[in-house]
Amino acid sequence: MPSALNIENLAETLTQYAYQTFQDSKSAFSLAHKNFSNKLTSFFVTSREKQGKPLGSEIIGEIKRRREQLLERDWQDAQAGVYPSSLLFDNPWNDFFLYYPQIWLDLPQTWQLLSKKEYQVFSPEIDQTGYPSYYLQNFHYQTNGYLSELSANLYDLQVELLFNGVADAMRRRILKPLKEGLAEFREIPSSQIRVLDVACGTGRSLKFIRATLNKASLYGVDLSPTYLRKANQLLLEEAGRLPQLLQANAENLPYVDNYFQAVTSVFLFHELPPAARQNVIAESFRVLSPGGTLVICDAFQKSDSPEFEALMDNFPVIFHEPYFRHYTEDNLEERLTNVGFTDIEINNHFVSKYWVARKPK
Repeated sequence: MPSALNIENLAETLTQYAYQTFQDSKSAFSLAHKNFSNKLTSFFVTSREKQGKPLGSEIIGEIKRRREQLLERDWQDAQAGVYPSSLLFDNPWNDFFLYYPQIWLDLPQTWQLLSKKEYQVFSPEIDQTGYPSYYLQNFHYQTNGYLSELSANLYDLQVELLFNGVADAMRRRILKPLKEGLAEFREIPSSQIRVLDVACGTGRSLKFIRATLNKASLYGVDLSPTYLRKANQLLLEEAGRLPQLLQANAENLPYVDNYFQAVTSVFLFHELPPAARQNVIAESFRVLSPGGTLVICDAFQKSDSPEFEALMDNFPVIFHEPYFRHYTEDNLEERLTNVGFTDIEINNHFVSKYWVARKPK
């Protein structure tokens, strides 16, 4: 008769196999999607074929190796109880079936932007007042940038396709340093812990944070009202404390000094010009309590991943990312130090980079 331990080991093995199969399926689907959509785009936008540097087999092999390392870390963190194992299989299936066809239907708009080299085109019904000029861009050649309902509905699907199905696994890498940083406030009741997600977008990171810190008070700010509505919709789908969401510029956060025990930000800084990056870091420092932790997740940089320089150079060319090139050479550690952060830790996972910094007591 099999022992309880053997049954437990078998269940764990089967779950890990299911997770790997799930991720491999998403990767295969993403690669097929990109292959076909790139061929279509090259056919309708002939200048696209001349863009970007070719990637050698060594770089592609290293990307695959880093992806496997990321998935192994994701699995191990869940097994260690950093976050619920159910997050490993979390996927916006409703949005996939509802909006994936729309990605194809929106391609002609993308081709038009590419052909005309237009990067700041918005429909007349889009209200552009009150936004910083650097934000009024067709990032990723998205129709109406980040200001339309369509963009908000397509964003998570597009990012998953871009990163071969591991965007969420990269987002979840903020959870372990976040929990470790909050250990500094163990004397505070869990319900009184406050965590702010800066540029919360559609709420994917907030969803993972809530599953990990289910008693904490969560907050999110974003410039896009449509993305905030999407975040509210996502966060209402499951039981739990509803984060407080506000439309605000991260350069001028609407909170008093020393209010949060932790601040997070995912995939924001590469879409900011240099001065705005510094302002957001300064504001994050201001609203953090002494002893609080800032966790940043963004794209990798040339300083620690020089072998991917061609990939980094291609990204702002193939996609419209006007501030990405400067970002890849920017020294965020220096920016963090300049406003007063200490104990800065830096890690890389797949094609993402993480800064963990603390505000001195």
